[in-house]
Amino acid sequence: MTPRFKPSRLISAIVLTLTIMLALASCGGTSSKAAPTTTSESTTTTTTAPTTTTTVDPGTLPQTDEKPSGTGAEFENRMKVLANAIITNTPDTAVSAFFPVSAYKQTKKNTDPAADWKNRLIANFKVDVAAANKKLGANAKSAVFTGVTVPATAVWVKPGEEYNVGPYWRVFKAQMNFTVDGKNVQIPIESMISWRGQWYVVHLGTIR
Repeated sequence: MTPRFKPSRLISAIVLTLTIMLALASCGGTSSKAAPTTTSESTTTTTTAPTTTTTVDPGTLPQTDEKPSGTGAEFENRMKVLANAIITNTPDTAVSAFFPVSAYKQTKKNTDPAADWKNRLIANFKVDVAAANKKLGANAKSAVFTGVTVPATAVWVKPGEEYNVGPYWRVFKAQMNFTVDGKNVQIPIESMISWRGQWYVVHLGTIR
């Protein structure tokens, strides 16, 4: 005799089975995690090349016929350098106010212009700076430079007129002015010649 199942029991069994399956699905389901986001920052480094200032020796450039002025920043700064050297009796510091050796080599026709510049001209110039310091007196270090007067008597010297192979402007007897102990003291510049429109001392004292 075959056993007979009641419909109510079968339905209960199906419901129970579905309940268990749903429970298992909720507990053992697969969880997905978002992969962490990685942010990569790119840093750009910019290197700026350092600024370099190249000073060109004017004496290596060709001469011009520009007539120098007794004023202007370049000339006034050059005269301040010379004045300070006279006040402090430091002749070596005044070389930048003197006619450049590189220009002298282009100007004079000596067999060895560079040697003449070194052994005669610049050597005498340094002696003259020391002598000018003595003219300021015992209180020379307290002297104040008040400027330079350049006479309007400059002339254009052509090649061959003064043992020169190159031309230049030349002026005699410019006056450097100082105040010492309340008194005005003048120190003459015997001779200045030009290079590219600028005055340079070539003889501070007597020409020799």
